[in-house]
Amino acid sequence: MSKLKVIGLIPSRIGSTRLPQKALLPINNLPLIIHTYRRAKLSKKLDDVIICCDDKKIFEIAKKFNAKVILTSTKHKNGTERIYEAYKMIKKKYNLIIDIQGDEPLVSPIHIDRVINFHKKNIEHEIILPVIKMKAYINQNLVKVITNKNNEVLYLSRAQVPFELKEKNKFINKHLSVISFKPETLKKFSQSKQTPLEKIEDIELLRALELGIKIKTIKLQGDSFSVDVMADYLKAKKQMTSDKYFKLYNKK
Repeated sequence: MSKLKVIGLIPSRIGSTRLPQKALLPINNLPLIIHTYRRAKLSKKLDDVIICCDDKKIFEIAKKFNAKVILTSTKHKNGTERIYEAYKMIKKKYNLIIDIQGDEPLVSPIHIDRVINFHKKNIEHEIILPVIKMKAYINQNLVKVITNKNNEVLYLSRAQVPFELKEKNKFINKHLSVISFKPETLKKFSQSKQTPLEKIEDIELLRALELGIKIKTIKLQGDSFSVDVMADYLKAKKQMTSDKYFKLYNKK
């Protein structure tokens, strides 16, 4: 088999409600979205990386920092739909599309590479969703992943699942926002309307499950988190000062 081509697409929108215009917030003198982009560029397995945004402010910031960027519609329901529109604009074709959430300024290039390697070895699967095992605690911003014995996703929820009726649940599998799609699967997802569970939980991958698309998981070590509220932003600023990857791209 010839070498599989892989692209990283980073969805970003200006209209975040819990933390307004978070993509542009400065962290150690760089906009949040630029941290995500430059860390993705450190991946050894991605052939290209492009920011997919819905606003000229983000577009201009990306250009200022010499990041590749595509301006998309403002009408998308989620980032997955956004990256599909951008993918259709790209002249080259790819075997795998990696959705790297724009609000994760501490995303690990190693996590990206491991997801890609895993999907290449399990190319029969339509979507690969990595998870991180962590201690259970109440946080509706964390998407918990329920899997079967074959590491296939059964459900995703913001609730504390599974419910502790007879036994305590000490750990959860946390959804990591680096998701690998086959192009035809991304197309199927994006051309479908929002599904009931997706609307209720506000978790876009529930649409894939409701459409009967199988999602395989891979367990990774370490951590990463999305910047959803001010506390996350302050945490990211603090952690960035001693982050090993930040030192690699800070001077660019």
